[in-house]
Amino acid sequence: MATIAVISQKGGAGKTTLALNLAVAAHAAGRVSLVFDTDPQATASQWAAWRQDRPPEVIDSPPPRLAAKVSAARGQGAELIVVDTPPHADSAARAAVEIADLVLIPCRPSAFDLSAIQTTAKLVQLLRRPAFVVFTAGAPNAPRVYAEAGELVASYGTPACPVIVPDRAAYRHASAEGLSVLETEPAGRAAQDITQLYDWMCGQVGLSTRRAARKARS
Repeated sequence: MATIAVISQKGGAGKTTLALNLAVAAHAAGRVSLVFDTDPQATASQWAAWRQDRPPEVIDSPPPRLAAKVSAARGQGAELIVVDTPPHADSAARAAVEIADLVLIPCRPSAFDLSAIQTTAKLVQLLRRPAFVVFTAGAPNAPRVYAEAGELVASYGTPACPVIVPDRAAYRHASAEGLSVLETEPAGRAAQDITQLYDWMCGQVGLSTRRAARKARS
């Protein structure tokens, strides 16, 4: 089993969108995936309600109970857990990083957002967890912007993920329906971005990318 923590102490970085779409990608690939929602706003849980309880399951978890709940999920056969965290919450971020096999730090490629992730970068370095910055919500075609942003985050000691997840309307449309872009537009560019990120993520934590693949809508 692998546990992925999606953290960023800057709001608006797309943490929940990333967490939910990765969990759906794992389910579509045939894995038992869960999302742990540690955000008091419970956005991921609201998405699950709109989804009418189709997998992957979203489980509310206050930060102090996260480690115990992840351990229990492991014993019940979970293969991939994605932890969604709130912004501006040191305790939740720390709890997620402590139990993570891999930390993903979503970040817009803008000056304010790039500066704000320094706190998050210091946290993962303090706890000695492998972590990558995932550039999100930026322009689809801006290679120079992403290259410069990658150089900057590398200077913080946290490298950039090679897969970029740019802003696409498909994410907003899918979320409003309690779905993933893999379900609403499976041949679209957003779905391709998520699939590439999921495959790369699996390589980082030693999971095969496909296992008894099934349709995401199942």
